Amino acid sequence: MNDYLWTPPSIASLPVRGETRRLPVNRLFFVGRNYHAHAVEMGRPVDKSVERPFYFTKSPQTIVESGAITPLPPQTTDFQHEMELVVVIGRSGFRVPPQDAHALVYGYACGLDMTRRDLQLAARDKGRPWDLGKDVEASSVLSEIVAMPGIVLEHGEIAMTVNGEIRQRSDLGKLIWNIREIIADLSLFYHLQPGDIIFTGTPEGVGPVVAGDVIEGSIAGVGSIRLTIGPSA
Repeated sequence: MNDYLWTPPSIASLPVRGETRRLPVNRLFFVGRNYHAHAVEMGRPVDKSVERPFYFTKSPQTIVESGAITPLPPQTTDFQHEMELVVVIGRSGFRVPPQDAHALVYGYACGLDMTRRDLQLAARDKGRPWDLGKDVEASSVLSEIVAMPGIVLEHGEIAMTVNGEIRQRSDLGKLIWNIREIIADLSLFYHLQPGDIIFTGTPEGVGPVVAGDVIEGSIAGVGSIRLTIGPSA
C-alpha cells in the first residue's frame, strides 16, 4: 500500500442508468468545430475534404454531474455553453478502422462543455493553447450514461435551452465527422481505453450565461442534462 504525502484525488466516475455500479472515467477528449454552422459562427469554417478532426483535452477533475449548481469561474467576462453528445468508450483499441469503431462504444451521455470564451479566443488568435479557456474547474458537465454497447448513433435531435428559451438545436446527422470517424481518427493518436470519454462537438447557437441562468439540454434517445449557474466563486 502506498503512503502519500497528502490524500490523492478520488477517481472521477459517473452514474450509469439502471446500474448500481459507477463508471470510472479515464480521459476526457473534445472534438473541436464538428458542426458546420458552429464552425462558421466561430469564424473558422471547416472543409472536410482537406482537413481532419482536431482535439483538446480536459482533466477528469473538471467533471460535475447533471443537476449541479456551479459558480461562474474567475477571470472571464464571457462564460459560454456548448451542448454535446458524449461517447463513452468501453473497450480498448488502437488504429481502429472506421468499420470496427462500433465495437469500442459502451454508451452515451449528454454533455456541456462550459468555456471561458474570451480566454479561448484570445489564446487562439495568438496561436497559444486553449487550456485557460477550456480546462476550467467544474466545466465538464455530464448526465448519467446510457449503456448502448456496439451502437452507433447517426441521427437524433440535440437541443438546449437557457431559462426555457432555445439556444441550440440541431441533429446528430449534421456532425462533420461522425462517431465512427472520430473513434477511428482518435485511435491513431491514442490507445483508447475503457472509461475514455469523447465530447463530439457542439452545434451552432453557443452563447454566454450569467449567474442565475438554468441550462437544460436533451438528446433524442440518450437523455437530458441540467445545470444552474451560481454566483462567482
